[in-house]
Amino acid sequence: MHPLQCVLQTQRWGPLASVSWLLLRTCRALSSLPSTAYPSPEKQQEDGVQKDFSSRLATGPTFQHFLRNASAPQEKPDMEDPPPYVTVEELLGRQRKVYLETYGCQMNVNDTEIAWSVLQKSGYLRTRNLQEADVILLVTCSIREKAEQTIWNRLQQLKALKTKRLRSRVPLRIGILGCMAERLKEEILNREKMVDILAGPDAYRDLPRLLAVAESGQQAANVLLSLDETYADVMPVQTSPSATSAFVSIMRGCDNMCSYCIVPFTRGRERSRPVASILEEVRKLSEQGLKEVTLLGQNVNSFQDSSEVQFNNAVSTNLSRGFSTNYKPKKGGLRFAYLLDQVSRVDPEMRIRFTSPHPKDFPDEVLQLIHERDNICKQIHLPAQSGSSRVLETMRRGYSREAYVELIHHIRESIPGVSLSSDFIAGFCGETEEDHLQTVSLLREVQYNMGFLFAYSMRQTRAYHRLKDDVPEEVKLRRLEELITVFREEATKANMASVGSTQLVLVEGHSKRSATDLCGRNDGNLKVIFPDVEMEDINNSDVRVRAQPGDYVLVKITSTSSQTLKGHVLCRTTLKGSSAYC
Repeated sequence: MHPLQCVLQTQRWGPLASVSWLLLRTCRALSSLPSTAYPSPEKQQEDGVQKDFSSRLATGPTFQHFLRNASAPQEKPDMEDPPPYVTVEELLGRQRKVYLETYGCQMNVNDTEIAWSVLQKSGYLRTRNLQEADVILLVTCSIREKAEQTIWNRLQQLKALKTKRLRSRVPLRIGILGCMAERLKEEILNREKMVDILAGPDAYRDLPRLLAVAESGQQAANVLLSLDETYADVMPVQTSPSATSAFVSIMRGCDNMCSYCIVPFTRGRERSRPVASILEEVRKLSEQGLKEVTLLGQNVNSFQDSSEVQFNNAVSTNLSRGFSTNYKPKKGGLRFAYLLDQVSRVDPEMRIRFTSPHPKDFPDEVLQLIHERDNICKQIHLPAQSGSSRVLETMRRGYSREAYVELIHHIRESIPGVSLSSDFIAGFCGETEEDHLQTVSLLREVQYNMGFLFAYSMRQTRAYHRLKDDVPEEVKLRRLEELITVFREEATKANMASVGSTQLVLVEGHSKRSATDLCGRNDGNLKVIFPDVEMEDINNSDVRVRAQPGDYVLVKITSTSSQTLKGHVLCRTTLKGSSAYC
């Protein structure tokens, strides 16, 4: 049996999902392989070192060892208790420099911070210079074929860097992390021999061990998904010291199983972090001076913390009216409304956002809380995906166009002035021209402030097995262009309502297009551009100041486009102090 197959088959065993530190190269089959199996990209290791490592590996745990020990949840390993074939010293980074590249969604940004936190604790150093890196890790995305092709192209570029590595330096190690590692697994190792390690989204704790195995000349992988891994005890390390905002992961995975979506297959089942650990992270970010936190999750508003036994009652989830789920209703636990309430109380001067929600999980208590709290942004991302009820049913979204539009009206009544954004897919399986026109009409009816629109890309999902990708590529692209055009027209109209208004803006820094302008984001998450000039400080009218990143300023809007607002700055203020002006 192939060593990777030996481990991948264990994913069929439910209890093993709790073993988040699975040692993917410890099957007995590995020790019996010829030395040519999975050859090292470099041949710079001494024969004696490889023989020593192989002998320790051969005496390590067997596949049966994991079956015996998987019946009960396992403690997360640390450097004081390494696997028997790796020493504590080999788990240490020994000042080797790590270069991290992030592709894809905000969850991948947060995953990068988690991975770096693990490696930093093990003694690795961070570098932003690719040429001086000893380890290059790509945090990858699999949501569309184009995202994966970007990584394949990047690996070709890195191959030259690895080939030219001086023999006087330690061998360069390259790793693929995240969703692409999870989806393609063995294909990556077979196709690109220069890749040394694979780590799925639930295996970042295992990075020191994987790199230790790679140092012996073996390829190493851990792509087991977990039922309980949330990295609740891993404090992410902010990768940008000058940042004014941060992402806080509150849950991982997704149970919705929409027919087009790869996420349940690359990130696993839904599981939520304990509320206490989330609040601790938000408090630390507040103490560091950050002014905005975005709560992250694939289905962020289905949050359910079941770690506190006293809250595990039989009360079922409240869904939006007219919406249904593809799974049995969840009961008990601390829900998203409770978490949002607690997070918003940590620091009244810190803005709170959340993404990405599902429209089904917007009970009235969540909407009421957003309306009442000044520091919860009046901006909601409401992914529609299509304006056709027939297509929505094929997508397994759990709602009709009519239910979605009713929810839009209810949200706007509950939160006056709310900013809305959405996701749309052009050319899904079986989409007719009439279906497409219904999506066009939904864009015109709702007038979203922001939108994320893409042509459908077939992944190995439910749709891959049960539906036919029958919309020609040129038709997909034409429909996508039409959707983008209509979105921009309607967004421009929607944003025109802001002209003449005074908006609270969190300053992010200088505009990329002009050194004389500053940019920031308003409550609705739209970019606002304004001149970098002296202004009054609302707390000290005798002082003239210039806005700095992290400051709140009041800006009077003078013009708009579909993507950006422009205006002139009035004064520096505070979040609470701005309520009388906005």
